[in-house]
Amino acid sequence: MFASGDTVRVKDAWPEAQGPVHIRTPHYVRGAVGEVVRHLGDFPNPEDLAFARPAARLPLYHVRFRKGAIWNEPKADDELLVEIFEHWLERP
Repeated sequence: MFASGDTVRVKDAWPEAQGPVHIRTPHYVRGAVGEVVRHLGDFPNPEDLAFARPAARLPLYHVRFRKGAIWNEPKADDELLVEIFEHWLERP
């Protein structure tokens, strides 16, 4: 489990290359480093629900990224806030 302020990296995984999947983690943050803002609660894994499979309850987090770390933009200090399930996060 992660806590507010923890530095995390989004796994650079591409399960869609293996076959049909439902993924809620945006491709543009895969491999990016961000900061956990808050734990939002535990929810059924939508990657399983989409295929009517039993879904484990997983922690969901708000993770903050500096936009400049993801896109080359003039306002590099702008932030992007993304909801990401724990199984997509790792410690850098």
